[in-house]
Amino acid sequence: MIEIQIQKGDITKVQADAIVNPANSFGWMGGGSAAAIKSAGGRLIEDEAVNKAPLEIGKAVATNAGKLPYKAVIHAPTMISPTEKAMDYNVEMAVRGALLLADDQAFKIIAMPGMGTGIGDFPKDKAAKIMIAEIKKLNPINLEKVILVDIDEELIEAWQKELK
Repeated sequence: MIEIQIQKGDITKVQADAIVNPANSFGWMGGGSAAAIKSAGGRLIEDEAVNKAPLEIGKAVATNAGKLPYKAVIHAPTMISPTEKAMDYNVEMAVRGALLLADDQAFKIIAMPGMGTGIGDFPKDKAAKIMIAEIKKLNPINLEKVILVDIDEELIEAWQKELK
């Protein structure tokens, strides 16, 4: 069973092996969590993500973490185009893809923000329900802990409600 920890804060400051970027299929990191990750880690994270594009929903990819102290940034698309609204299926597949990649890469701890809840405009309560369900479903070999981290108070409360 994976340990789930919830914290309010900046994803680029969490102690973890890797962090998750709720991506688009093009790999562009223009807004929300992606912009924060690019701003803190440098443009080469985005450059590598774009080089690996098109990113398929449900298939996460890992890139270097630039100036950030992580082994990788895991890009898990929740939408094809950056202007799209995220859907249930996309959020579910993105979370599953990120978890499977993290486990496959032998990461012990990853940090994940709200998936699809920013630019994807996916309802926070639904995202919390899907994210926690996907994490609980995983039967990992290596992954021990997922830290759910976001700056959004409503999302933090939704995660806490789902975890009870």
